[in-house]
Amino acid sequence: MTVGAVSDAGPLIHLADIGSCEPLTIFDPLLIPPAVYEEVEAGGVPAELSELPYERVSADVDPGGAVADELDAGERAAIAVAGERGLVLLTDDLAARNAAASAGIEVHGSIGVRALGYGRGVFDRDEAASRMRALQRERSLFVTDAVVERGIRMLDQP
Repeated sequence: MTVGAVSDAGPLIHLADIGSCEPLTIFDPLLIPPAVYEEVEAGGVPAELSELPYERVSADVDPGGAVADELDAGERAAIAVAGERGLVLLTDDLAARNAAASAGIEVHGSIGVRALGYGRGVFDRDEAASRMRALQRERSLFVTDAVVERGIRMLDQP
């Protein structure tokens, strides 16, 4: 089954930071709104990202409400595209996750993307678990031990 996704900057940056963008290849299409690309570009587009098959896509709809005020332009655009097109949202931001979930949008963060990649045979279990831990230890992604361990347990579920 092919799954389409739209990403905000977090997973793109965090997965590239650990040299592990390959799980993003499971999404077809993988869409990146201009505001997200600009955010990633501000820090220097990682080489791995430039090698990914993705599509830059416009987002005209902006989610409203109090939670949307907490989101940056990239997060709002990614949520809008996910909602418009019925795609999965990739984000590591808690406020964006909450806004998307309240709109009925399926959400996965960098840890979940690793688990999905394992499920699709992109890499083996040990590499998936190791990279989940690397997301926490080696990068700026704030994720608790409990979240990492829950992600690793997901690898063992059928």
